[in-house]
Amino acid sequence: MMDWRLFVARRIYQSNEGGREVSKPAVRIAMSGIAIGLAVMIVAVAVVIGFKHQVRDKVVGLGSDITVTNFDSQQSYQTIPVVANDSVLRLLSAVKGVKHVQRYSTKPGMIMTDDNFLGMVLKGVSHEYDLSFLKAHLLEGEMPVFSDTVASNRVLVSRTIADKLHLKTGDKIYTYYIEDNVRARRLTIAGIYQTHFTAYDDLFLITDLYTVNRLNSWQPGQVSGVELAVDDYSMLEAVKEEVRFVLDMQTDAYGGVYYTQTVEESNPQIFAWLDLLDMNVWVILILMTGVAGFTMISGLLIIILERTNMIGVLKALGADNLSIRRIFLSFSVFLIGRGMLWGNIIGLALCFVQSQFHIFRLDPATYYVDRVPVEFNVWIYLLLNLCTLLVSVLMLVGPSYLVTRIHPAKSIRFE
Repeated sequence: MMDWRLFVARRIYQSNEGGREVSKPAVRIAMSGIAIGLAVMIVAVAVVIGFKHQVRDKVVGLGSDITVTNFDSQQSYQTIPVVANDSVLRLLSAVKGVKHVQRYSTKPGMIMTDDNFLGMVLKGVSHEYDLSFLKAHLLEGEMPVFSDTVASNRVLVSRTIADKLHLKTGDKIYTYYIEDNVRARRLTIAGIYQTHFTAYDDLFLITDLYTVNRLNSWQPGQVSGVELAVDDYSMLEAVKEEVRFVLDMQTDAYGGVYYTQTVEESNPQIFAWLDLLDMNVWVILILMTGVAGFTMISGLLIIILERTNMIGVLKALGADNLSIRRIFLSFSVFLIGRGMLWGNIIGLALCFVQSQFHIFRLDPATYYVDRVPVEFNVWIYLLLNLCTLLVSVLMLVGPSYLVTRIHPAKSIRFE
């Protein structure tokens, strides 16, 4: 049998009667506050999660989760080599949590055309290099076959560099490298990529490892560094410490000292910026919860005042203050539930529309992505709904004590 307090609360919720109908606008405003607040929170959380993951994945895709380099080559494009022969690669591959190991080398230089020139960094990769990220961002042409034993003389350039120098797929470019003397290489553009990551697109050309190592005049086995991908990003620090334990600060055959860095350590400014987004989300959540809660408080107070006669009658019939408070709190839960339903519909609809049609765009030069990303996490979504319900109800416990101030004799005559 239904609890009589819940029955009364449901009748109040479903009732369309009333003299001046003062409570109806207040109820609508309260539900609207809940709906808008929850919708904003859902969209804000989905956007921040999506944005953080896309930027992080882009930074990792351009490099790796963990990088092993020469200790003396930090903060410089002119790298000092370190040995990464088969034994070193096997040692790194055997570390628990490491998914993939790949070598790379870099060489700073300059591209010159008939009417322009541009500084760049030539990055060489080999057959084991994971090309999935570059393939996903390839706009034109094809992906060359990269090797560490033969020169392909083919290169990938970014859309930024191609536009600045008026280059297209199939063009031959002359690149120059200045050391004691000037060395030149003629390369053919095999493809054009675009990552929208300015620090990468403005500088890097991708070619085979053999060409870059020849330009650097390095010994067999020497490279700029080794990139490691991890199975689980949440275990990044643990994997880094294991790599450091087996290899860090050891010396190779040519005197190079191994040094390990995570992607967060090599790009501190980007990840510090992403961490600031969490603070923005908390501010939005607190503000929206406060707005929704205070609209419900005002709505509840108006409803209690409008139902003063009913409260007096219930007290005259023997109902205690706690029971009457439970009636109005149950009524508030009905209103909050309805507002949350509309909030979920609006918030999820906005996220779906953005994910499918990309209505809202961003400047990739500033934000590293060309559209507002959204990512749905079911557990965070459920937690957000649960916390909204609990906080909203708890905020109404104090105002519900107004019921205890109402006296039966006076309230029955209340107009």
